[in-house]
Amino acid sequence: MRYCSPLAMCWQLEAFLIGPGRQLGMMFDPVRIYATAIYIGCVVLALICALLIHSKILTVFAIIFEICALIWYSLSSIPFARRMVSNLMIRLCDTEL
Repeated sequence: MRYCSPLAMCWQLEAFLIGPGRQLGMMFDPVRIYATAIYIGCVVLALICALLIHSKILTVFAIIFEICALIWYSLSSIPFARRMVSNLMIRLCDTEL
């Protein structure tokens, strides 16, 4: 549980600030539904890797994916933030010279 509880507290903090009903409504908004599903899937994957499989490497990778999913979800709250990060990643990872 110690793997996922700090990241779950981020959502609990946001629910405290704006209210749990509004938070759930925002989580399943069409803009955020994929980020929410990926984040919840990564939380479940991290718990499975840590508690059932007992693989530290898989757990670390699942937690890294979980953090990335939480960042991507958080970017959806800022106007045009996802587009800006996507364009930045395309520019940084572009292999054409």
